[in-house]
Amino acid sequence: MPLVKRNIEPRHLCRGALPDGVTSELECVTNSTLAAIIKQLGGLSRHAEDIFGELFNEANSFYLRMSSLQERVDQLAVKVTQLDSTVEEVSLQDINMRKAFKSSTTQDQQVVSRTSVPNPVVEMYHRCDKPPPLNILSPYRDDKKDALKFYTDPSYFFNLWKEKMLQATEDKRKEKRRQKEQQKQVEDPGREVKKVRKARNRRQEWNVLAYDKEFRPDARLTPSPYHGMSSEGSLSPDNR
Repeated sequence: MPLVKRNIEPRHLCRGALPDGVTSELECVTNSTLAAIIKQLGGLSRHAEDIFGELFNEANSFYLRMSSLQERVDQLAVKVTQLDSTVEEVSLQDINMRKAFKSSTTQDQQVVSRTSVPNPVVEMYHRCDKPPPLNILSPYRDDKKDALKFYTDPSYFFNLWKEKMLQATEDKRKEKRRQKEQQKQVEDPGREVKKVRKARNRRQEWNVLAYDKEFRPDARLTPSPYHGMSSEGSLSPDNR
């Protein structure tokens, strides 16, 4: 639903109920219509004054920016005209050793804030009904949440925007990682991914082989290659 910034009232000039006991209905309707027209013109003039005020502020800020820019251009023009390539010879080393140009422009901040809300929107906000006092029920909630946020939550759109930004950052990070992996595969196509062999615990194997076959704790254990050797070459703990 679009937000109407400026609304001129009344919109319907001739619509309205006639009071009781009116002898001349046509005269009453004419007078009410003229009164509604005058009221509508008053609202229109008030909005026009606000529009021209905003235009004046924007034009004034634009004029200040252009004045500062013109001063910088004039100073630069004076410096350029004073340079003479035939007299002054600047080496390449001196040019590289010079300090780099750093801009000193100020950035606009708090553009979308409560102080930057237009006057018609502020008036519309004050005319709206206040939310019900659900915050008095917050101490009685077990989850310690604000009860008013179940009715209205001004931070909902900010949280939604924050989640989208975090998700976009995560997607970019995954995409960069995927591109790096693809680049590595392109640079070294013959490289094979080898699986790391699991480390063997020989002491545990010896302890298992020390038991008889039917008394071993895990009969599914793969037998050691040393199983079945002679007593002289056995590596069991008894003959080690």
